[in-house]
Amino acid sequence: MRKLLLWTLLLCLLLPLFAGAEEEEEEFTLSEILRVEEEINLDEDEGETDAGSTAVSSVYEDDGSVLLTMTFTGDFTVGKNAKAKKDMFGDELQAQGGDINFTMKNMRDILLADDMTLVNFEGTLTNSTYIPASKKNNSFLFSAPPEYVSMLSDNGIECVSLENNHVMDHGEEAYQDTKDALTSAGIVYSNSTERGVYSVKGVEVCMLSYLCIDRYERLWDVVPADIAAAKAQYPIVIVSFHWGVEKDYVPTSNQVKMGRLAVDAGADLVIGHHSHRIQPIECYKGVYICYSLGNFCFAGNNKPDDMTSFVFQTRFRIRDNQITNEGFRIIPIRISSRKDRNDFIPTPLTDITTVESVLSTLKSNGRKLTYAVENYPLDW
Repeated sequence: MRKLLLWTLLLCLLLPLFAGAEEEEEEFTLSEILRVEEEINLDEDEGETDAGSTAVSSVYEDDGSVLLTMTFTGDFTVGKNAKAKKDMFGDELQAQGGDINFTMKNMRDILLADDMTLVNFEGTLTNSTYIPASKKNNSFLFSAPPEYVSMLSDNGIECVSLENNHVMDHGEEAYQDTKDALTSAGIVYSNSTERGVYSVKGVEVCMLSYLCIDRYERLWDVVPADIAAAKAQYPIVIVSFHWGVEKDYVPTSNQVKMGRLAVDAGADLVIGHHSHRIQPIECYKGVYICYSLGNFCFAGNNKPDDMTSFVFQTRFRIRDNQITNEGFRIIPIRISSRKDRNDFIPTPLTDITTVESVLSTLKSNGRKLTYAVENYPLDW
């Protein structure tokens, strides 16, 4: 009976939106609708009193708001390079006892503790060995078996950006294999033509992704229009850009222009990658632009010149249909648990000197950016 009453109340809340009545309609906030939804979910769990049942916790903070904690990383590249003689990743997987989750063993607790994690998945999930004619001269062609998708789903990675220069390494069919594997595992992806929408705590987060490296001219108008359309429909819009120059620690003028255009169009956060190096963060009109998060889990090189990187975390608060940014923190990492070589296990840095080096790099390379953040907090 209580459940029926709650559904009736929800219907009453939403009915004015569709009734088209001439008299003034009462407005209801997102928080009120979410609260009714939560009550219904709680009601569904009533009566489960066995020892194994788990109580449903409220999605609301003490002030009635919804607080979302989100995590973002740079390039996530696993599997083998079809152009290499050795399968570095396969050898490491064997050395780790065949446990595909070995890569996330030092990050898993962090990724499971947030509300959403987004990585740039740079590669393919396919068994295909086909190499398109346009890719035959490339030095790197990445692929991993579709079952490797569990590396994401088992470790708190819910979303991926799928717009970069390696998703087409094995052609259209392999790209479809990749999307199918992600979808089957419940991973939300986005690219330049498909929005990714992830719902958490009753809030829909929309993600858009673009490959900009040689496409800026055709994207100057497209990107703002896409963002504006998404913002009209979803409360939070996050935009990922694959851009910049490889091994460059400073964003190009095109990155800066595109990042700020995205914010002007309504983006609530801008995330960048491709350079394989960390780049500074701007706070433009109250919105963070992370120009490059560098590498994260990267099987493209057994010992990159720079194995340091960082993970970006931010929080959004939703109260009465208003979205506010609650700040950020970074987690400096090494993309390997070892110093002598890359074992594909991203690991938070604990050495103070190395942490300070990461902070110094970010600050010094942001000096010429008008809106560069002044500090990079390591905690909330």
